[in-house]
Amino acid sequence: RLDLANRQVTRQGQIVALTPTEYDILRVLGRYHGKVVTHKKLIQEVWGHLEQDLHTLRVNVSNLRRKIEDEPARPQLLVTEPGVGYRLNILEA
Repeated sequence: RLDLANRQVTRQGQIVALTPTEYDILRVLGRYHGKVVTHKKLIQEVWGHLEQDLHTLRVNVSNLRRKIEDEPARPQLLVTEPGVGYRLNILEA
């Protein structure tokens, strides 16, 4: 669960401790949930400029998946769109 108003993420009822960067990535993806957000747009919205590299984004997404996915190697929530960006799938309970 992504609670933007309270800047809080919970998984199975437990608060998930995220770094500010991980939270910002989820915040941006949450705003566009279900839609693909390009690498370029994510980098610009999270870091405020395009000087950050794609590797840094990928490392942060990988760390985020370990915290929010049941099977990080087979993500269902934070999905890669190869060569384009990422999509956040909101699963209804």
